[in-house]
Amino acid sequence: MTDTSPSYLKLSISELRERASEAKKRLASCILCPWKCQVDRLQGDLGRCRVPANPVVSSYSAHFGEEPQLVGYFGSGTIFFTHCNLECFFCQNWEISHGGEGQEIGTDTLAALMINLQERKCHNINLVTPTPHVAAILEALPLAVEKGLHIPLVYNSGGYESPETLKLLEGIVDIYMPDFKYWDPETAHRCSGPEDYPERAREALREMQRQVGDLKTDDKKIAYRGLLVRHLVLPDNLAGTEEVVHFLAREVSPRCSINIMGQYHPAYKAHLHPPLDRILKRAELREAKKIAARAGLQPVR
Repeated sequence: MTDTSPSYLKLSISELRERASEAKKRLASCILCPWKCQVDRLQGDLGRCRVPANPVVSSYSAHFGEEPQLVGYFGSGTIFFTHCNLECFFCQNWEISHGGEGQEIGTDTLAALMINLQERKCHNINLVTPTPHVAAILEALPLAVEKGLHIPLVYNSGGYESPETLKLLEGIVDIYMPDFKYWDPETAHRCSGPEDYPERAREALREMQRQVGDLKTDDKKIAYRGLLVRHLVLPDNLAGTEEVVHFLAREVSPRCSINIMGQYHPAYKAHLHPPLDRILKRAELREAKKIAARAGLQPVR
C-alpha cells in the first residue's frame, strides 16, 4: 500500500528543531538564498528580500485557484508570505512582494495558521514565497506537528534558491512547486534582478527532483509528493520556453510535471518595458504548450 503521509512525520520533533536551529543560525549573516546578503537579520538588519527574522504574512485561505492536483475538493491551504527575493517588475502581486503588504507574526501564530487551514479540510499547506522565511517556517513546523498537523507541505517559490538551504528541507517538504521564469541571464537581470537566476534555478530544480521525484497523486488525484514546475509564458518568448522545457526533459525528468501558464498581463511597472507592456497572444500560449507536449512533459491543467 502506498504511503501518502507527509515526509516530516517520519522525523522526530528533535530533528525538526535541529533543522530550525541550523536555519536560524544562517540568519545571523544571512545566506538563505543566492543573494547571500550576509546581513544580521536576527538583529533587525534587512537584505534584498526586506524580511525580518519573524515571518510576515499577507493572508491565508483555502485557495481554489491553484493547480487541480493541489486544490482537490476543499482547496489548497495557502499562506501568502510578504516580500520576495526577486524583484520582478511585472509582478501580479506587487502590493505584497514589493509593497510589503502584510503583518509580522510569531512562529507560534504561523503554526496556528497551519492548523487552522488543516481544520478547514485543506489538502495541504501551501507556503507561497517561502524562501526568505525558511527559518521561521522550520521553527513553526514542530509546534504545528505537536498540535496534530498531518497534511503535506508545498514549497511554492520563485525558483531562486540555494541548494544548501533546500537540503535543510529534505524530508520535510513534500511538494516542490517552483517557477522556472527565464532561460537567458540578461533577461533575468532585466526583469527580476539576479543575472544568475537561470543557473540557480537549474541547480534548485535538480535538487528538488532528487529529494521528491516526479509528482505523485493518490486515488483521488490529489498530490502528496513530488515536483511540479510552473513556467509563465512571456510575450516575444522572453522566458525562453523551448530551452526551459528541453532542460526539464533532459536533466530533471522526462516525465516532469509542468504548468505552462498563460495568464501574463502587464502589471506593476510592466507598461514601461516593451514587449512586456502587452498581454500574451493566444498563439504564443498554444506554441508553448505544443513545445512542452513534444518534449513529453506532463501537463497539470
